[in-house]
Amino acid sequence: MADSTIVTADRLREQVRTKYGEAALAVSTGGRMALTVLEPIACCSPVSVGEGFGAGLYSAAEQGELPAEAVIASLGCGNPTAVAELMPGETVLDLGSGGGIDVLLSARRVGPTGFAYGVDMTDEMLALANENKAKAGVTNVEFLKGTIEHVPLPDESVDVVISNCVINLSTDKPAVLAEMFRVLVPGGRIGVSDVVAEDRIDQAERARLGSYVGCVAGCLSKSEYENGLVAAGFTDVVVEFTNEPVRGAGIHTAIVRATKPA
Repeated sequence: MADSTIVTADRLREQVRTKYGEAALAVSTGGRMALTVLEPIACCSPVSVGEGFGAGLYSAAEQGELPAEAVIASLGCGNPTAVAELMPGETVLDLGSGGGIDVLLSARRVGPTGFAYGVDMTDEMLALANENKAKAGVTNVEFLKGTIEHVPLPDESVDVVISNCVINLSTDKPAVLAEMFRVLVPGGRIGVSDVVAEDRIDQAERARLGSYVGCVAGCLSKSEYENGLVAAGFTDVVVEFTNEPVRGAGIHTAIVRATKPA
């Protein structure tokens, strides 16, 4: 049984890596028109702009700060830079940084005395993010290759952890939550946008409603998220639903906040 679980987790991880690699290449080679011909990544699709997902969640001013490719490649379900209320001088980590939109915005928010890291496992996304970094002329940024279950940063090295519609894609969510706790300084906080199910929607129903790559089959329920964060050591845990893309389905976009005790 254990071996079967490992095989399934590895297969799902490769599906995610492949799909987001395709999205990155589409943006790099053909921009928005090329991206829209890909099979939509369900709730995390840039095709959903204006429907509560993607670039439509960022203000015109925020989009104007960034290269067009960074905006087009936004595949998230929120704006974690706003959720986390970033302050000048802070060090920020974005889990699953993709094309870099949230890292680049974070770097602007924390200013020259702060720093923003992005971690992603997809080579194509990392290449796109570094291209966007160069185009934006932002220097207080570093994109690192790694998984969100094994963050390549030392203990107590960041003030804030953000993430945008990525934790639901992990096949080992307790490891992700533990890594967030590990890398945060005492008193540090998380500001996450994610897809979250109502408690009444069990895992079988989540799988019926959407795919793993599409951010639905693997999402946590509200109670699972809250309990997982508490088990990892966090306090002041809040999971707040913000939007229900399909009314009555029980799957929501959500803001997730928590604090590492000082």
